[in-house]
Amino acid sequence: MKEEIEEKYLRVGTTLYKIVKRPLMSGDFIEERRVWNYDTLRQDHSKDFISQIEKFDGFCSVPGHVNYQRSIGKFLNQYDPVNYLPQSGECPVILNFLTHIFGEQIELGLDYLQLLYLKPLTRLPILLLVSKERNTGKTTFLNFLKAIFAGNMTFNTNEDFRSQFNSDWANKLIVAVDEVLLDRREDSERIKNLSTAISYKAEAKGKDRSEVEFFAKFILCSNNENNPIIIDQGETRYWVRKVNSLEKENNRILDLLKSEMPQFLYYLQHRELSTKSESRMWFRHELLVTDALRKIILYNRSKVEIEILNIVSEIMQIKELDKFRFCIGNIINMLALRQLKTEGGQIRKILQNKWELQPEAPTYYTAYYIAFDDEILEKKKTSRIYTISKELLDRLMLEC
Repeated sequence: MKEEIEEKYLRVGTTLYKIVKRPLMSGDFIEERRVWNYDTLRQDHSKDFISQIEKFDGFCSVPGHVNYQRSIGKFLNQYDPVNYLPQSGECPVILNFLTHIFGEQIELGLDYLQLLYLKPLTRLPILLLVSKERNTGKTTFLNFLKAIFAGNMTFNTNEDFRSQFNSDWANKLIVAVDEVLLDRREDSERIKNLSTAISYKAEAKGKDRSEVEFFAKFILCSNNENNPIIIDQGETRYWVRKVNSLEKENNRILDLLKSEMPQFLYYLQHRELSTKSESRMWFRHELLVTDALRKIILYNRSKVEIEILNIVSEIMQIKELDKFRFCIGNIINMLALRQLKTEGGQIRKILQNKWELQPEAPTYYTAYYIAFDDEILEKKKTSRIYTISKELLDRLMLEC
């Protein structure tokens, strides 16, 4: 006859675990697996209890919320179920709060959350919420997501991204950073690469690295509106939103949001997406371009590049040109008039590496100059030239 007990144990591979409920400051409990000892188990229970323990060959990580599977074959799913069951009803507090976070892009925001809930394997853009103001609700938004996805979401520090040990977040759905400041080039490159990776080398202290399937989405918050992370011109993996202060401070807002969670999940299940998959990050990039994104890109551009754009734009507007032809010498001279000294190599890198322009063979053309009094002069000359179209200029200016 089986022994009836409240405590739960299971064996994965050759390791014994006890299922415990760790209390939280909020009064809630979180279920965890703790490595246990066979001798202790024998002391606490009868000798034949070990044969009753549920056994698995290993762990797997298969995300799912609506049709959650605790185990797949003989493997135990490390992915946790959500804590709420969908229930028909209204959720005005949640929808009002999300409208505050996503503003005029509320439909895109709801699509983002709906894809997280219904299609967790879908690649999504890196969501970055910025504001130097206080009481904006950024942290509340992260805690709201944590309430939904529980153990499938983790909070990282800036140092966690730089650490070689990553096993604690390599199999999560959401990796969040509340006060992000990843202003080194290697930080930016790492998070960009991870946002589109399908596998990743997980590593824990004292253990060998192992390759795991990677499906995490990154959500970052920062008080730094200018340079929380390096975002280069032409980058399509970020969705940056500036969040304003809440009109009224409400210390109970998170409790109110949690009270509507079943109704909100039901809403996500039955809502029709406003977008379709149009890129590797689902959303077409043009839909996600915001002034907050342009501000960060502009901050990461050099003064030389910004001034070249201003010069070219000014000449093309005044002369009503569809194409502007110029040589590096023209640009150096006009920058010097604006008290900005530079070298041909720096300008060449901007034109070829960032704007993807290539020099033409020596050509006889009309060169335009901005003089001391801002008058635009013309001169015929022969030189190796670059040509920029109005369409390219508009795109480059828009990315500012």
